[in-house]
Amino acid sequence: MRNIATVFGSLVIAMVLAASAFAAEVSRDEYKAAAEPICKTSAKENERILANVRKEVKTGKLKPAATKFAQAAKQQSGALKQLEALPQPAADEARLGKWLSYLKIEAELFATAGRKLNSGDKAGAEHITSKIAQNANKANVQVLPFEFRYCRQEPSKYT
Repeated sequence: MRNIATVFGSLVIAMVLAASAFAAEVSRDEYKAAAEPICKTSAKENERILANVRKEVKTGKLKPAATKFAQAAKQQSGALKQLEALPQPAADEARLGKWLSYLKIEAELFATAGRKLNSGDKAGAEHITSKIAQNANKANVQVLPFEFRYCRQEPSKYT
């Protein structure tokens, strides 16, 4: 009798878990609809923060540029946390996991570029900005099927 009750209890738990998994399934379109506003806000904020940063670096105003990169890193990290909290389509979990890891790297690279500029290492910061561009390309490849507009990384706008 105990074995039957154990089996029955296990089946009930499995059915509840399966039902909740199916109820929580998110499509690519739903994920895109949830992610794009976060990315739009982030992209607009980064454009505002990093306005004229390239000019500042070229003219030797490294400290103000460093501050901007640090702000962009903080802003990027905040957007990343919001994106990580979104439910993901089960079929795309690995793809989105890689994408989010590239976004994390991007935020870290922004912070590193800021530190380099703050210490006066213009060449080092330029090297980091080239890494930002490479990382953005890798991130964009991961989410091509989503056809994002604002979630596409475009660091060439400001670096």
